[in-house]
Amino acid sequence: MLQSRNKVLVVGASGVIGQAALRHFSRLPDWDAVGVARRPPVDVHGAEILALDLTDRSACEAALGQRSDITHVVYAAVYEKPGGLVGGWSDKEQMQTNLAMLKNVVEPLEGAGGNLQHIMMMQGGKAYGIHLDPHIRVPAKERWPRHPHENFYWLQEDFLRERQPRKSWHFTILRPRVVFGDALGSNMNPIPAIGVYACLRKEAGLPLAFPGGPERIYQATDSDLIARACAWAATAVTARNEIFNLDNGDVFVWQNVWPAIAESLGMEVGPPESISLAQTMPGRQQEWSALVRKHGLKAPERLDAFVGQGFAYADFQFGYGATGPQPPVLVSSIKIRQAGFHDCLDTEDSFRKWFKRFQDLGWLPPLEAPAKVL
Repeated sequence: MLQSRNKVLVVGASGVIGQAALRHFSRLPDWDAVGVARRPPVDVHGAEILALDLTDRSACEAALGQRSDITHVVYAAVYEKPGGLVGGWSDKEQMQTNLAMLKNVVEPLEGAGGNLQHIMMMQGGKAYGIHLDPHIRVPAKERWPRHPHENFYWLQEDFLRERQPRKSWHFTILRPRVVFGDALGSNMNPIPAIGVYACLRKEAGLPLAFPGGPERIYQATDSDLIARACAWAATAVTARNEIFNLDNGDVFVWQNVWPAIAESLGMEVGPPESISLAQTMPGRQQEWSALVRKHGLKAPERLDAFVGQGFAYADFQFGYGATGPQPPVLVSSIKIRQAGFHDCLDTEDSFRKWFKRFQDLGWLPPLEAPAKVL
């Protein structure tokens, strides 16, 4: 029998997407929220938090096998091997681990009483092979055949598709673009990586130089926007068993939004300097620790705890090492709009929001007027 009140299980609730989803659902009047997280989510109140190793089947059975109160799942967990973020995307062991983690959530919940109604899962631009061949047709569309490469996306999606016809639940898959949010230690959130790089330059009296490669047209997706899309898809008939691209609604070029980022951090923009953040920033650990102590920040002193593998991810997104004109990386978001989700956000405003939030939380130094560079 269906419950009168929905309860969502957000898996990966300390990550950049999961944290935003848990925060959003916990504030909705007709929802209860439970988060599965490795560490406590930030600014989430009224949600139950479970510490759970998703690779441990016995632990998942014990924690979830009796949870007949769970009606919805937002699955935003991902396993990335340490030290090999981009290279690990084609690693077979990494793929199988991600499949096992999803199974370890879904199968125990199915056996808990039959109240499960909806599963939300995340994919991304790698579904279109962007990480292998940037010269994709634009805009990429959900109805295209699968890009012919191995990917844990396909393993997880096939698991849901093969299982769903025999079940009472439906699923929705979102494909956001580059995601920005307030999670700490997240491997694919560029905000902390940019913040550390910028603050160290500011401390040294240097302007904010763009460290990447040639210009390229991108799209982004604010994590709060993803959270609102998850809440919409949880009950929308038009979202059942569908895949949707999702972006803020505009496009951007890193070099063009760089002044808004600099302004948010109280800095001037300097001439571009091609720098690998993954190669150079770990060596500045002592500088970051000193900056944290000097400003009394609440951010972790350990760079890996603050940034995760975000420096490598930033290099990838900034196009470090690329030469010559770069093709645009664009997806169509028409399908989700036609299905009923119309929310949008200016990407520059998204940057401003998140850097202000990092400052308000004491993770980055407070904003000061930019010092003129002579």
